[in-house]
Amino acid sequence: MVAESYSFEIESPVEAKRLWNGTLDTYNLLPKQVLGITSGITLFQGDGGVSTIRQVNFTAANKDFSYVKEKVDLIDEANMVYSFSHVEGGVIGTKDASISYTIKFSPKAGDGSITTTTCNYDSLLGVPPDEAKIEEIKAQSIGLFKKVEEYLIANPTLYS
Repeated sequence: MVAESYSFEIESPVEAKRLWNGTLDTYNLLPKQVLGITSGITLFQGDGGVSTIRQVNFTAANKDFSYVKEKVDLIDEANMVYSFSHVEGGVIGTKDASISYTIKFSPKAGDGSITTTTCNYDSLLGVPPDEAKIEEIKAQSIGLFKKVEEYLIANPTLYS
């Protein structure tokens, strides 16, 4: 296995606390915002807190895989840090042995926020790093973030 990581930041006019609250309610918020990509989220264990296991189901628009099962690893309310890992589906077992994400929401001076996402993953032996795929994943993540951001801007009292 080869340990790799990447990270990126997104500036937003939406307050960090609202983005944080939306993240905690992902299983309700996400299916409403990305209907063309996701077909729903199923909770297998838990209520959204640490150790929750959920499955994000994708439509045929996602040509790489039909689902990914995730486990919530950390919820740090005081610092607005949320971590989860993929436990099944996605590219687990085909390209990567493990994948985990940490998302941190920080207030931005003035107004808005900065969201920092870090992905740590272990590639399977013999699977070369694919920089183009990493850039595609980043672009998809930013696109998803922007859809949620638009929804929160259009609904200014949601998650206040």
